[in-house]
Amino acid sequence: MSYLKIEGLYGSYGNIQALKGIDLEVNKGEIVSIVGANGAGKTTLLTCISGLMPYKGTITYDGQQLGGKISADKIVKMGIVQVPEGRQIFSELSVIENLKMGAYSRPRGENPQPDIDRIFGLFPRLGERKDQKGGSLSGGEQQMLAMGRAMMAHPKLLLLDEPSMGLAPVVVADIFKNIRQLHDQGITIVLIEQNAKMALKNSDRAYVIENGEITLSGPAAELAENEEIQKAYLGG
Repeated sequence: MSYLKIEGLYGSYGNIQALKGIDLEVNKGEIVSIVGANGAGKTTLLTCISGLMPYKGTITYDGQQLGGKISADKIVKMGIVQVPEGRQIFSELSVIENLKMGAYSRPRGENPQPDIDRIFGLFPRLGERKDQKGGSLSGGEQQMLAMGRAMMAHPKLLLLDEPSMGLAPVVVADIFKNIRQLHDQGITIVLIEQNAKMALKNSDRAYVIENGEITLSGPAAELAENEEIQKAYLGG
């Protein structure tokens, strides 16, 4: 049984149909990439999974159908956590304060420090800058902070939206190393990424989305060798 199964998903903004009948599956323990150009519907897909916009169709997670009366905060408590495009950290709060904000869904009074220590182990630079304001961090450090904040919610399914956006190539390599580390913690990952080369290199399977529709899917290594993909997304 698929860990995440999406069937006939339609999502729109007013009169603009952003998703046009998406079918998609993610198995437990996978990294699955969604590759496509700007405006293809990638972020809308994650927004629907997170319960942040209405949609038509079905989204089933770990055997339970989402949608209806299941609110976005309940979806987080179920284990689906999104790292948004643009990171969206709290620039005036310190690194530690940002991380604590990620624990908002936990029972009142639960000590977040063991998880903060674990995140500093994964992202040592955050530990070195724990008292700095989020807005003073570099772009790569802010992305680490956004992922660390998501980890505070104990995700089982992590939705990453354009984690490499605006970062230098050497920093992108570090971010994908961090993504593999999170995956090694047992987290299933859905990765939205314009850097198709890095996405396919670090994924088990991938889907290509164009104009709100899935046009190709398969093992990531096979898609990386596909001539159409190379011409459209890999500079081939």
